[in-house]
Amino acid sequence: MLTVKTPDEAFSLIKQEFTHGCLPKEYVPLKEACGRVLSADILADSYVPDFDRSTVDGYAVSASDTFGCSDSIPSILRMDGEILMGTDAGILLQPGHCAYIPTGGALPRGADAVVMIEYTEDYHDGTIGIQKPVAPGSNLIYRGDDVCPGKTVLKRGRRLTPQDIGALAAMGIVSVPVRKKPVVGILSTGDELTDITETPGPGQVRDVNSPMLAAAVAQWGGIPRTYGIIRDDESLLRQAVSLASRECDVILLSGGSSVGEKDVSCRIIQSLGSLLLHGIAMKPGKPTIIGKISEKPVIGLPGHPAAAFFVSRLFVRKILLQLAGCDEEDRAVPAVLSQTVESNHGRAQYVSVFLERRDGILYANPIRSKSGLITSLAGTGGYFCIPRDCEGISRGETVMVTCSG
Repeated sequence: MLTVKTPDEAFSLIKQEFTHGCLPKEYVPLKEACGRVLSADILADSYVPDFDRSTVDGYAVSASDTFGCSDSIPSILRMDGEILMGTDAGILLQPGHCAYIPTGGALPRGADAVVMIEYTEDYHDGTIGIQKPVAPGSNLIYRGDDVCPGKTVLKRGRRLTPQDIGALAAMGIVSVPVRKKPVVGILSTGDELTDITETPGPGQVRDVNSPMLAAAVAQWGGIPRTYGIIRDDESLLRQAVSLASRECDVILLSGGSSVGEKDVSCRIIQSLGSLLLHGIAMKPGKPTIIGKISEKPVIGLPGHPAAAFFVSRLFVRKILLQLAGCDEEDRAVPAVLSQTVESNHGRAQYVSVFLERRDGILYANPIRSKSGLITSLAGTGGYFCIPRDCEGISRGETVMVTCSG
């Protein structure tokens, strides 16, 4: 008999038992930093940009020279030449004068605005007609508008995006402080399992969980290390778990979490460390185990692939983020439920859906299957949760769908 806890209680236990940001720090080259979690705040030590620059193709002017001009009464300014990209403007613009400037070009001294080329006319006699007035600062980015010295650009705990890499490149940062990736040991247990390269015999199935979990761990920022299929032998499993606990930061034990005479995962975790939880009030995934060995998280996942997926998506991902000091939130989108889904199990129920947009409305289409059917997860867009005290959600109601990634 399992003494279960709610999913929220399981999250609280994870927060309490596993130290936030405990993974070691390291520096990686900028080109390898995308997807990694920052271990320190990034502060700017220079101005970006380091000069006043134009945001359009046009003419650098003193704004006061354009006041009152129009199509019918243009301001006539003397052309002082062209500013070249990648060079200092090199001129002092006098009142009544202008200079051609490309997008990104350096603003010359004496200018305080840029007129878009669409609102000018070249008279080909050394003068330019300005047909629209501009205010000081128009079409300009000033020195330090983006970044100035001492500004916190990116905070510790952020998972770096391609946009972040661009910001770091603009500041000239070539080596980035990040948390090391957690090494996650993956063990599949069961006499019924065969390797994916083998043809299953009577009563056998291919080991789906190892490659699925390895792919998920890699996506969530970890380094998967698989230990193969461990037969239902307590001595062999104990040896494998002990080895994984020495070599890895997190251990995932797939199968052997239900209550039964061959399910020895709890005994092994207790003998090597401590058992924190056995059973979560959720469907699928009720017989989940959470423990620790040498202060390292050990998670016993159900053997059914769909149940193992949901448990790992909810709790393993949370653990990996916490160890890295990352507070990344799930991304959820509102969608209209296309079918009524009933639930009277007394536990939180997680329902896979595929998302479909029809007539401008995003619909969540429930996928109804048993927990052992892994193909039901392929191609899904995400999932939503029916709370344990709810008897179901009716067709047409809006649910928050958490993306599967």
